[in-house]
Amino acid sequence: MDLDLRKLRYFVAVADKLHFGRAADELHIAQPVLSRQIRALEKDLGTPLLTRDSHGVLLTDAGRQLLTDAGPLLASAQAARRRVTVAARGSRRITVGFRAGIAVAPAIQRFATEHPDVPVDVQRIEGDDQAPMLLDGRIDIGYVRLPIDEAGLRVAPLYTEPRVAVLPVGHRWAGKKEVTEADLVGEPLIWHADTSTQPTRHPHPNAGYLARGVDETLEHVAAGRGISFLPRSATVFYSHPDVIYVPVPDLAPDQVCLAVPVSRVSPVVDDFFTAAQAAAEITAECGNYEMWQRGGDAAAMHG
Repeated sequence: MDLDLRKLRYFVAVADKLHFGRAADELHIAQPVLSRQIRALEKDLGTPLLTRDSHGVLLTDAGRQLLTDAGPLLASAQAARRRVTVAARGSRRITVGFRAGIAVAPAIQRFATEHPDVPVDVQRIEGDDQAPMLLDGRIDIGYVRLPIDEAGLRVAPLYTEPRVAVLPVGHRWAGKKEVTEADLVGEPLIWHADTSTQPTRHPHPNAGYLARGVDETLEHVAAGRGISFLPRSATVFYSHPDVIYVPVPDLAPDQVCLAVPVSRVSPVVDDFFTAAQAAAEITAECGNYEMWQRGGDAAAMHG
């Protein structure tokens, strides 16, 4: 029995809400219709996916597994729809996603020597967008920073980048040329909800403010709500009058990678992947990312 994607979308809505009424409202269908579709999906798969009792809706083990698998399946279907639409227009255009502080131009220029007829669009992405935008086809290839959910993706390391501490100008360590992890132990951290992704050996207390992107991070730090850690390229691409960058040599470096969906079969995208790897190697050989080194030399400056 083939898996019905419409039923799968209905299931994901219920699994996310754990409430049939709210899921039906989100899907703009009647609740009895939604219930029938979920029962039909369970019949197709030969197993219960949800249980309902006095405490509400719960996922069975099979339901939890299907929810895990459903995201990449639905994203892949959406990506296929996008690619068919693009192909119907006769376009070979590709879109490259990139995280803040990553230079894409060298790869675009190298790629253009072999494919001058293929336009390359660029789109800034944030950490929580990396995998979803690749899987659903909004971008064809991405310059990503770890961590990333690699399910359904081919991820290749590109280079590592030192990190710096982001401190408010009045911080006790703001005037130092560099600091150690030990100097910053116990400082509230502006970071992701998942503290396991912190780059330090010693966890920091969560400052309680989640920043989406470098700009938001700088504003939180400037307001004295905590400190943060960013790749050294931030010292070149971003400045703020109330924030200062200080190198932390013993901090785990940031890992930049290239990522494409496993399901993406495109010689043009493969050629860009190769061009990006070659451009990174040449840049490293010519001075270990000299542009970012200049930023590192000025890391104690602000504004």
